[in-house]
Amino acid sequence: MNNTVSPDEVARRIQDPDDDLFVLDVRNEADYEEWRIPGSTNVPVYDDLLDHEFGSLEAHLDNLPEDREIAIICVGGVTSSRAAAVLQDHGFDAKSVAGGMNGWGRVHQAYEIGDADGVVQIVRPGTGCLSYLVHDGDEAVVVDPSQFLDVYVDAAVARDLDIVGVADTHAHADHVSGGPDLAAEHEVPYYLHEADMAERDDVRSVADGDSIPVGQRDLDVAYTPGHTPGSISFRFGGTVLSGDTLFLRSVGRPDLEDSAEDAVRAAAGELFDSLTGLLALPDGTLVLPGHFSEETHRPLATELGALRDEATNELFSYAAEGDRTAFVETIVESLADEPANYNRIKQINWGREEAGEDAEALELGPNNCAAN
Repeated sequence: MNNTVSPDEVARRIQDPDDDLFVLDVRNEADYEEWRIPGSTNVPVYDDLLDHEFGSLEAHLDNLPEDREIAIICVGGVTSSRAAAVLQDHGFDAKSVAGGMNGWGRVHQAYEIGDADGVVQIVRPGTGCLSYLVHDGDEAVVVDPSQFLDVYVDAAVARDLDIVGVADTHAHADHVSGGPDLAAEHEVPYYLHEADMAERDDVRSVADGDSIPVGQRDLDVAYTPGHTPGSISFRFGGTVLSGDTLFLRSVGRPDLEDSAEDAVRAAAGELFDSLTGLLALPDGTLVLPGHFSEETHRPLATELGALRDEATNELFSYAAEGDRTAFVETIVESLADEPANYNRIKQINWGREEAGEDAEALELGPNNCAAN
């Protein structure tokens, strides 16, 4: 019996409502609570499996489904392979997820957006990151790429597109940008706002009101600072690629440049003004964010007008109501833990440090870029 299943297949199958794949996570409870595959079940027997002790896993057999395929995940795929062998010996249809949670963090899925002509959304479910292939004719611009460049090359090739530019909405704190390397590989411009360039000398700076050509259309730049000093959003037809300025259920956190309270309040005020600017767009504008948390629908897109509702997006509703005080105070009082290794990731994206062999590992973990 084949003992493994790819993380890409797991990602595809858990999005299929007719698929009853059961995902079993055997890591320790604290690791599971911090970061996990949505809908998975935790049986914390990791340490015993490391020691080839299988009794604790066998004690849970009555709680596992006998009539469903089981995908078992751990950290890197070693202990899950041991668990799969044990379950197979007991008659279960069990497989190990290749690469474990490390492999889960590398999954990327491309989705056409039916209501957005010329935009492909690339979802990275393991990290909550979203990036885009914006195209017209036979040309494409990649927005907010991860460090896994083949994902974007393959997406362009599959659609007979030539990559003519690469852009980041800001200097990211949660993942190493593939922007500079992808642009260099294709000998095309890498676009970023000047306020987020830091030490980089490989950037073509863009500012509010500028446009990036793609085919016969333009990717229009709107300056939307707050999450970072150089955050921008892009208008493309009836869509807005909002980066980390506006998410579907929250907004970008303003404390990753300077966590002193006065600085956070000042950046939150800038973010409030940026959101107010986005509110001037038509309510039917399709919001395409740079991150997501627990949203399960794909692709991740919602009309701007729907985000005004407090039940949908509390912080954005304060901006819609013009309530700056409630907006700033809610952000200050509700900031979560910072993204893992964000200081090193920022240094890499600023061009102050080279990405090393641990660049992939730096990004693994939950997405914590939202303000609440």
